[in-house]
Amino acid sequence: MSAVLQGRADRTPIPADELNFSSMTADDLDWVAEAEAFIYPFPWSHRDFANSQAAGHSCWLLRHRGARAGYAVLMLGVDDANLLNISVLPELQGRGLGSALMYHVCEFARTAGKTQLFLEVRESNVAAQALYEKWGFVLNRRRKGYYPATEGREDALELRRDL
Repeated sequence: MSAVLQGRADRTPIPADELNFSSMTADDLDWVAEAEAFIYPFPWSHRDFANSQAAGHSCWLLRHRGARAGYAVLMLGVDDANLLNISVLPELQGRGLGSALMYHVCEFARTAGKTQLFLEVRESNVAAQALYEKWGFVLNRRRKGYYPATEGREDALELRRDL
């Protein structure tokens, strides 16, 4: 991870032709779990990602110039979809990769015939909330004490977007 994580100075948008999406494989799980642990204080585990794959969730890997840059996990329901995880390496944030991932999962869900997309976000994660607002997500409900926090629990905002 340290060879990839060099800092956050460059905020130049990354051209779409430098990005590639593929299904997450078992070979990607070590990297994804390591990235998750670097990004979040309360990360998903290797097992969480493996269980998502085993459950048949749509697990995507985003590459920038061939290097892993982010990932997303999408659970398809009967009529709707739930975005369970969407993450971009910190040094690549603010360069359009989160939006590229969001576009990919929204199009995948819409093409699969889903009419709405749901997700939860920490109340304190204002950067993610800004991305979701940009994508037309609106507050569906507040989930009290949904996430573990350093002291106690933190509320989640459940957001919804029509597809």
